[in-house]
Amino acid sequence: MRTFASEMIGAFALVFAGTGAIVVDSVSGGAVSHVGVSLVFGLIVMAMIHVIGDVSGAHMNPAVTVGFAAARRFPWGRVGPYVAAQCIGAFAASLLLSALFDGHSTLGATLPVGSAGRSFVLEVVITWMLMLAILAVSDGARERGTSAALVIGAVVALAALFAGPISGASMNPARSLAPALVSGATQDLWIYISAPVLGALLAVPCCRLMRAGACCQPVGAFEA
Repeated sequence: MRTFASEMIGAFALVFAGTGAIVVDSVSGGAVSHVGVSLVFGLIVMAMIHVIGDVSGAHMNPAVTVGFAAARRFPWGRVGPYVAAQCIGAFAASLLLSALFDGHSTLGATLPVGSAGRSFVLEVVITWMLMLAILAVSDGARERGTSAALVIGAVVALAALFAGPISGASMNPARSLAPALVSGATQDLWIYISAPVLGALLAVPCCRLMRAGACCQPVGAFEA
């Protein structure tokens, strides 16, 4: 239960801080700014890797958990409970933000600007980039340590900086699902569920191609 509780806490913190920054920016007339929102997402990921990385691995993202399982670093049997824990944490954060900012129309939900196809491709590519970085710096299925926190947080912030204005730079189905369902802004939600998972899966063969046996090795029981 410690690992599942850690994933709930990590996903809660990610969604509360990240989408909370979007909400605060909108109600304050742009006081946070797009750059500020991008940095908040990167910084909260960095912080949570240090806080829960040695407990649950600090996935905080269903696409990352699926990517680790596809890379044979994480047992498929634990994917469902991890994803459930991440979604529970994300929903708790969105419900709290809804109570704090009653009447906000989207609660930081990810919505495409322009065509859905363009945002879909952007989400696939930036999640692919994120998963490649995670596979390179993680210890098995665990994101932990200063180097992992810096690299992964930097990739999240970078993707948010350049892709955020178009696709929202979700890279995380739980991060998009929770505010969308709580606020009712569910249009084009399929993009943010399918594209990150596809991007994470595409990163696995690329990692194998680049790193050969150093990337994806069979894993035994995931240590709590």
